[in-house]
Amino acid sequence: MDAPQYPAAVPADQVADLDTLVRRAAARWGGRRAWTFDETGEELTFQEVADRVARLAEPLAGIGVGHGDRVAVLLRNRPEFPLTWLALARLGAAMVPVNTNYRRHDAGHLLTDSGARLLVTAAEFLGLAAELQDAVPGLEHVWDIDAPLPRTPATKKAGPGERTGPVPEDLANIQYTSGTTGKPKGCLLPHRYWTVLAGSMVTEFPRLGPDDVLLTSQPFHYIDPQWNVAAGLLSGAHLVVLDRFHPASFWAKVREYGVTYFYCLGLMPALLLRMPPDPGDRDHRVRAVQCSAIPHQLHQALQDRWGVPWYEAFGMTETGADLRVDERDHAASVGTGCIGRPTARRDVRIVGADGRPVPRGTTGEIALRGIGLMDGYLGRPEETAAAFRDGWFHTGDLGRMDHDGRVYHLGRAKDMIRRSGENVSAAEVEEVLLLHPAVGTAAVVAVPDELRGEEIKACLVVAAGQSRPDLEELAAFCGRRLAYFKVPRYWEFRDTLPLTASERVAKGTLLAGTGDPRLGAYDRVDGVWR
Repeated sequence: MDAPQYPAAVPADQVADLDTLVRRAAARWGGRRAWTFDETGEELTFQEVADRVARLAEPLAGIGVGHGDRVAVLLRNRPEFPLTWLALARLGAAMVPVNTNYRRHDAGHLLTDSGARLLVTAAEFLGLAAELQDAVPGLEHVWDIDAPLPRTPATKKAGPGERTGPVPEDLANIQYTSGTTGKPKGCLLPHRYWTVLAGSMVTEFPRLGPDDVLLTSQPFHYIDPQWNVAAGLLSGAHLVVLDRFHPASFWAKVREYGVTYFYCLGLMPALLLRMPPDPGDRDHRVRAVQCSAIPHQLHQALQDRWGVPWYEAFGMTETGADLRVDERDHAASVGTGCIGRPTARRDVRIVGADGRPVPRGTTGEIALRGIGLMDGYLGRPEETAAAFRDGWFHTGDLGRMDHDGRVYHLGRAKDMIRRSGENVSAAEVEEVLLLHPAVGTAAVVAVPDELRGEEIKACLVVAAGQSRPDLEELAAFCGRRLAYFKVPRYWEFRDTLPLTASERVAKGTLLAGTGDPRLGAYDRVDGVWR
């Protein structure tokens, strides 16, 4: 079978790599604002971005950083993070983003696994950096970004004329997955991954342009702020970067900066809706919100409150931007779980356990192929082969496709609970729990059961300002909205739930080390606390 042909998201001779992206933006929009960092008020024009990238690349090259090198970056949301990324891209090196909440063990795994020889960080992390130097034999340098980088004899990387800059297939990132299960895996992301992703944001929905103002509120070690940078550079849009996500002040920042577009995911929509209504809720310039995993039963409420369409989108660290709802399907998709149609450079199909397509309307696994996906998992050929089977990337997400080619997301395959022969979507139960005013955060997991195979357990955090709800009343609340077999048997209250950088509950660590997951939980069937 011939390989599928995909249209160019942007002309390849204009934007083939991240370095070309920077240079092109400076040439087109040099004096215009490119970035604003809200916490410090620091602003950079597109020309200043290009100039500072060049100034950072020089000392990095001076210590021998070049093509094929891996450099870890441990910084908060400050300009030096994306500037370092783009400087490394210019040199043909790959960035390894490190979660700012990591400590010696988990950060050490990233640096060891990736083979990073340099760590770029700031004074607040130098204590951790010293520990990492002791724990990671290959870590040659630690650079405090606010201090001069000591020059050492450069290691020769390429002779004259051998390399004039990065090419699309060069590695730009080793981006580690959030690690909801097991140790994080390093996704090998080439330059093409970023230019294809950014290109889809410009030539397809939401069709970003120079008049747009983007806003990102997640930490830069996560993937979303990075594609916001790439999309802003490609489109000429102004990017506003918050220090992190603050539900109470988020919309005030949207209004302050005249934001026209933002993306969110995870718990963000529910947390925003829990904020007190404001007379200025609809006083903004936002024309579109894209969001992954919009809670079905909150979708219309989100639109009604802020008076702007919320568009579902689907993507993964491994694959970039894959499916999205646009104006064609939006009205009919609200609250349905529809994640839209594939982008121009993606094919999608729903497959069964044998990897073959299932009939339209049938539940199966979402599989993807196209241009601009990851090159594989670092050092994990077997897992890479398992993910890419028969030329398709198997997402691990369940879905169905209707007769018009729209895809509906039905949860993670590993997040499906099998109770007495019935499949129960943990995400569906969590959505209902979040409708209760006393529930701030909820995670639903499987508990082994001798009679039913698996039982359902809900781990809850009480919403701010609310009292702990009566569990029998909460179970009845669920029972009025769900089939009886979907109502949790076990209930546990916690002060917090572990979250990934993408604001999702880290279920892989939720029950780790607890022994019997029933202990400390209320058993609704037996009416006792175990």
